[in-house]
Amino acid sequence: MNATGSEPQTVKFRGSDDITLVADEWNRGVESERSSVLLLHGGGQNRHSWKQTGQILADRGLHVVALDSRGHGDSDRAPDANYTVDALCSDTLQVVEQIGRPVALIGASMGGMTGMLVAAAAGPDRVTQLVLVDVVPRYEKDGSARIREFMSSGVNGFESLDEAAEAVAAYLPHRKRSRNPEGLKKNLRFRDGRWFWHWDPAFLTAPADNRFVREEKLEQAVMGLTIPVLLIRGKLSDVVSSDGVKDFLEKVPHAEFAELSAAGHTAAGDDNDAFSEVVVQFVSR
Repeated sequence: MNATGSEPQTVKFRGSDDITLVADEWNRGVESERSSVLLLHGGGQNRHSWKQTGQILADRGLHVVALDSRGHGDSDRAPDANYTVDALCSDTLQVVEQIGRPVALIGASMGGMTGMLVAAAAGPDRVTQLVLVDVVPRYEKDGSARIREFMSSGVNGFESLDEAAEAVAAYLPHRKRSRNPEGLKKNLRFRDGRWFWHWDPAFLTAPADNRFVREEKLEQAVMGLTIPVLLIRGKLSDVVSSDGVKDFLEKVPHAEFAELSAAGHTAAGDDNDAFSEVVVQFVSR
């Protein structure tokens, strides 16, 4: 019989640059031989992207932390708009230190890039497993540009939740659209009569060189890992191609691979049941 996980608590961590990072935490204080699970979302998302997966992992008795990265959700905006992957890595290393026990890292897109660097820097005693959700060092630039285009389209806000839902539906045509747009309130904030995405616009307007890290640095980090690694790809993804997967598995031959047939780049939200099943099997070993 599965354990029943707690409801998440909102907690705070201290990141680099003395910024405050907000997270949801399940099963605080629960003793387990298994690693804690630290969930890192993608660019333009927040910790609520992991709500269902976090609860499923918690229901298995795991200690789970879903973090709002700097400039996203309720975490502090970065001083000087410093949203480099190196800065995100520094934040996450501090969070791992504050969790105070080994962690399995699960990172989507930007969070996966961060996870590669964190796992390499922290070492196998502190990061015991790494799950990369639709991200490889050599990703497709056209798919990445489409993400930026979608994010840019909402910088000036939306008149209504329905208008925001239309934008999401246009970006994710493969995903079944919810009849009620109220769920978007976790990702939007209402001010001055309009709805705005809940992330710092400076994240998008900072030069690309300041936001992303060189492919070679990511490859070097992940190729040196000895811990179990799982790559999950959404089959409909335009960010991670079949060639990108093949290249990754050749360079990280001990990595495992799973493909979700009904998911795109936002795999955890596209087919959460299938995604969570794969993740639970991997981290529960």
